[in-house]
Amino acid sequence: MSRIGKMPIKIIDGVNVKIEGRDIIVTGPKGVLELQPSHRVKFTMEGSNIVVSRTNDDKKTRALHGLWRMLLFNAISGVSEGWERKLDFKGVGFKAEVQGNKLVLALGFSHPVEVVAPEGISFLVTKNVITVSGIDKQLVGQVAANIRRLKPVEPYKQKGIKYLEEIPRKKLGKAAKAATTTA
Repeated sequence: MSRIGKMPIKIIDGVNVKIEGRDIIVTGPKGVLELQPSHRVKFTMEGSNIVVSRTNDDKKTRALHGLWRMLLFNAISGVSEGWERKLDFKGVGFKAEVQGNKLVLALGFSHPVEVVAPEGISFLVTKNVITVSGIDKQLVGQVAANIRRLKPVEPYKQKGIKYLEEIPRKKLGKAAKAATTTA
């Protein structure tokens, strides 16, 4: 039995979970999320908890058991509290600003780069930190990864976009390497 999959999911106050056939609709103060889980797992309501069980015991079903439990847990957390990823950018002339539902970035290219927010995603810029927030954890992470991919941190001067908690590897330059070999 999956250690994650067998744990019941407690429904938070203010969140409503409706199971309609194969679809699960999660409604909360921040919005509504719909899930279409695999036919290999079953969801049952037991009081204020949801229990995830599997239909059979083959390898693929065991793998999906814990996955769908966490996807439903993330949906419940998302509609009640929301998800966010923070990105830090550093470089000469690097700027970011929000214009409506677009994030406009000056990243040292000959033109500004615009990132349009998908529905349910919002951007916030404070100094050199970009915050991507929304109710869908997967979508928040994907949008943050797409922004990071625009200008990844280079290893010598550490210029570029990185996650706030990320510590990129710094390489020594040519002069530092030559100084160590002669000594």
